Amino acid sequence: ELEETIYMKQLEGFQMEGKEDHVCRLIKSLYGLKQSPRQWYKRFDTFMISSGHSRSSYDNCVYMKQLHDGSFIYLQLYVDDML
Repeated sequence: ELEETIYMKQLEGFQMEGKEDHVCRLIKSLYGLKQSPRQWYKRFDTFMISSGHSRSSYDNCVYMKQLHDGSFIYLQLYVDDML
């Protein structure tokens, strides 16, 4: 989900006749959009926190969760160009 209001030109081949100068308002981020990686990470982070994981204070890409038997789960997430 986007936090900003973003508009884009109509794609070639998908322009409405008589409305070629109109633009499209994006509701969700698209691949290649500058905001996409940040929005994807924020959504992933929200999910991980809501599922009981905590974010490492040393590295924001590391999540951890202690299970009932005392063992730990560590998840390390690195995606090229994400942050």
